[in-house]
Amino acid sequence: MNKDYSNRYFRTSNLYAAAFLFAKGLALVNIDKLTSTKSQFVFEDTPEREYLLQQYNFAPENSLDCSVDVRKFIFALKTLKERLYQQEI
Repeated sequence: MNKDYSNRYFRTSNLYAAAFLFAKGLALVNIDKLTSTKSQFVFEDTPEREYLLQQYNFAPENSLDCSVDVRKFIFALKTLKERLYQQEI
């Protein structure tokens, strides 16, 4: 069954899952502030996102599909944190 992802977004409040998706190249659309202590990362939804999250959550240890260059992951994590802190100002 084909899904229409053209106008859909994926949201997560999990910082590490968001950093993984960002490091894998998914487009971050926005960070929505829900409360003073909680935000959601909003990504363009794609069929690839489903597969990536499946791998992130359930892949066996050392799976190549779940591997991310550590420098990309750290950059993604720093970028997301910076954007979060910019919202607090």
